[in-house]
Amino acid sequence: MASTTDWWEKLYKSSEVSQLPWYTTDLDGDIASALRAHGPAKGRVLDLGTGPGVHAIGLSRLGYDVVGSDISPSAIKGAKAAAGKSNAKVEFRVDNILKSNLEDQSFDAIVDRGTFHVLPPEARPRYVSTVYRILRTEGLLYLKTFSDKEPGDYGPYRLSPGELRAYFRELFHVVSIEDSVFQGTLEPAPRALFAIFRRWG
Repeated sequence: MASTTDWWEKLYKSSEVSQLPWYTTDLDGDIASALRAHGPAKGRVLDLGTGPGVHAIGLSRLGYDVVGSDISPSAIKGAKAAAGKSNAKVEFRVDNILKSNLEDQSFDAIVDRGTFHVLPPEARPRYVSTVYRILRTEGLLYLKTFSDKEPGDYGPYRLSPGELRAYFRELFHVVSIEDSVFQGTLEPAPRALFAIFRRWG
C-alpha cells in the first residue's frame, strides 16, 4: 500500500496542476479578508500544504515573509518555478506536518487551505499539536475545510463546526467558524467552513 507521501507525490508528478480541484489563480478571498481584519499586518506566514504555490505567492505579494510547505517534492518544485515566474520571494520546503521539521514558534500565522480535511481522524490531534508548536504566542491559524453540508463523500472528509471546535479548543481560542465555499475548478464550488483560531499564550 502506497504511503501518504507517495500518493501525493504521484499526483503532483503526473497532473497538470491547473486541472486539480483545489486550484485557483489568486489568493483565497476568505483568507485575504481575514488577514485584513485580524492580521498580522506583517510577519512570517506559513502556507501549509502549498501545492501549486498560488497562495504562498499571493501572501508574498501582500508583504509577508512566506514559507510554503508541502509533502510532495514535485509540488514544491512546481511551486518554486511558479514563484520564479512571478518574481515572488517565497521559501519553499518539503515537510510533512505530521512529522514536521519546522521550527518551534517560528510563524505569526498559518494558512491551511486543504490539508486538515484530508487527514484521518486519528491524525488530527497530532496536526493540532504541531500547529500549536510552530505558531508564536497569539499566532493565528486560518483554516478552510470541506463542510458537513457538502453532499456526498467523494474527496476530503467533511467537518462540522462542532468537530473543529472540539479538535482545537484546548490549545486555541476559536475566533470564528463561518460557512463558505471551496473555490477551485469544481462547479458548483463545494460547501466549506472557514475557521480562524488564535494560539493560547
